[in-house]
Amino acid sequence: MDKKNALRAGAVAAGTTLMMLLMSSPALALTRDDGDDPGTGLSVAETLGLYVVAPIVLFAVIAGLVMVLDKSKKV
Repeated sequence: MDKKNALRAGAVAAGTTLMMLLMSSPALALTRDDGDDPGTGLSVAETLGLYVVAPIVLFAVIAGLVMVLDKSKKV
């Protein structure tokens, strides 16, 4: 019975995913809306800094603060 339930769950998940893909409409990103005023694009360095370096630095700062401000007893 386990195999039958797993197969049924897989079929339902696949069907749901397929229906959501078929029912979704395109974003129509090429059509400009009224009041749409896109800014200039980011350079490669700005993109890497924003999406790679900044999260790593933020993680390091938070991890450092947690380690420094840890009040638990040392064993």
